[in-house]
Amino acid sequence: MSTSFERQQSSPRLWLRVGLVLTAGAAAWIGGVAWRIGRQSARDETRSADAIVVFGAAEYSGHPSPIYKARLDHAYTLFRENLAPLIVTTGGAAEDPRFTEGGVGRDYLVSRGVPDSAVIAETQSSDTSESAARVANILRMNHLHTCVAVSDGYHLFRVKQMLEQQGVAVYASPRPDTRPRPLWRRIRTDVREAFSYTAWKLGL
Repeated sequence: MSTSFERQQSSPRLWLRVGLVLTAGAAAWIGGVAWRIGRQSARDETRSADAIVVFGAAEYSGHPSPIYKARLDHAYTLFRENLAPLIVTTGGAAEDPRFTEGGVGRDYLVSRGVPDSAVIAETQSSDTSESAARVANILRMNHLHTCVAVSDGYHLFRVKQMLEQQGVAVYASPRPDTRPRPLWRRIRTDVREAFSYTAWKLGL
């Protein structure tokens, strides 16, 4: 029969084992998601669709940041190739309430020659999940069902999951030169994105 002292000694060991198992499971999950993110980031699924959706990035006093501009330029190229008759830009206001990412994106595309009637700006969202939900609603209201999603490669795995959850068929099209170099930086980016995806899955 075990003594009280022996039970006290075995209890910390049990919790240590449980902790190690949970840590290993979490690491395996993050690693698996990061691998899927990296695989998606290298895949270009561009094809004809009902709309092109450009996920927003920073804007500076009404001008798109270099990253956002690269996404918009890629969407412009796809539009000129007649892959979709409509572009949706996304993103609300940040620190400067005079401008929104979606509005800046729309204005930039119109300045490049895209007809105003061919661009819809989603200007209320504060994060990717909200952008996806609002975009899905815009598409439903216009009786559209498919889209080409444009963003940075690492971002597109999460974007696809969010839009597909809303019932939208999504084809990912990463902006050019989107994968960071060297390899360790790419891995770090994918792991960080894996944590963001996990937080969304957990509803955090």
